[in-house]
Amino acid sequence: MLDRIVMGEVPRKHHIVFRSPEGALRHEECMTRDGFEGPYTIAYHVHRPHTQRLAPAAHGFALPEAAPARPLAKRHYKSQSLAPRRGAPLDARTPLLFNPDVTIGVLHPDAPDPVYFVNGDSDELYYVFAGGGVVRTVLGDLRFERDDYVFIPRGLTHRIIPDEGVEQYWLSFELPGGLHLPKQWRNEVGQLRMDAPYCHRDFRRPSFVGPLDEGIRDTVVKRNGAFHGFTQDESPLDVVGWDGTVYPWAFPILNFQARAGLVHLPPTWHGTFATRDGLICSFVPRAVDFHPEAIPCPYPHSSYDCDEILFYCRGNFTSRRGVGPGSISHHPAGVPHGPHPGAYEASIGHRETNELAVMMDTVRPLVATPFALGIEDANYQDSFIR
Repeated sequence: MLDRIVMGEVPRKHHIVFRSPEGALRHEECMTRDGFEGPYTIAYHVHRPHTQRLAPAAHGFALPEAAPARPLAKRHYKSQSLAPRRGAPLDARTPLLFNPDVTIGVLHPDAPDPVYFVNGDSDELYYVFAGGGVVRTVLGDLRFERDDYVFIPRGLTHRIIPDEGVEQYWLSFELPGGLHLPKQWRNEVGQLRMDAPYCHRDFRRPSFVGPLDEGIRDTVVKRNGAFHGFTQDESPLDVVGWDGTVYPWAFPILNFQARAGLVHLPPTWHGTFATRDGLICSFVPRAVDFHPEAIPCPYPHSSYDCDEILFYCRGNFTSRRGVGPGSISHHPAGVPHGPHPGAYEASIGHRETNELAVMMDTVRPLVATPFALGIEDANYQDSFIR
């Protein structure tokens, strides 16, 4: 959650009478987190927002299933080799790795969502590796571009409209435990600290467009791992105004303010978003360590509490060979990992890196799906020997 914003027309106080110029009563919708004790947004509808009727659920993405158990090993999945599932974003996701706290996948949508979607199970975060488009919501339109993170809070009615004629390639995180900005970057009132690696100005909020009727009446809701259909007589985008702290936003990864130290800093300094039992990090072009004897390449390490995945975007990945844009490395807890042979030594004397990558550490083990097995680099584990 970011700061409170207000858009459109709202009454002077919540839970009081609010009428149109013609005298029609506006209908309040409270979007709350943590029951009624957490962040919330209040939107004001022309029509009652709760008049849905049951209908078939004709859309929904593939849900994760575990592949057969395999030995513990370092893994490399080539998502760039995956046969893409085309169509609307709601239908196009392919899950690759998952645990109870996150499902990580990729998608290549080439059509707009034909219905509205509500994820009642999870917050959603996308990294737009290629492409762009608009997230259309009851709170307004959110424009996104290449290299943006795009956040959609759990329970928000929306549909995604990819740009036409542009190749789309997105990394997706479905987060049942929610997503927030790490506590170490915020002061006691929730404001981003002046020494945080980003500021409130770096985040792009939705543009409010007022009541909108696209002629779409169907909504798909994901809840308890299943998709449920609803329909209604009026457009759900009939909001005249809203205020609150629960809303979608976009954050350009290149707005992340990377840090350099005397010697190599741990990944926590790249922490961008926190999740339940997880941390999402951004590795962006930056100056590296400035001790005269520093070794800029990441040191070999054993993370006995975390699995690590790294999605490679572009640049020179000095610590790895055989990976390219779209590669996903998975280094499980319990197995030491680090640079490929020669990379550690070769990094000495370097003063900058131009890599761009998205990383996630998870406390609970990540499980591969059959989709991941089909794109695995079978030689990755042994590639660290010589």
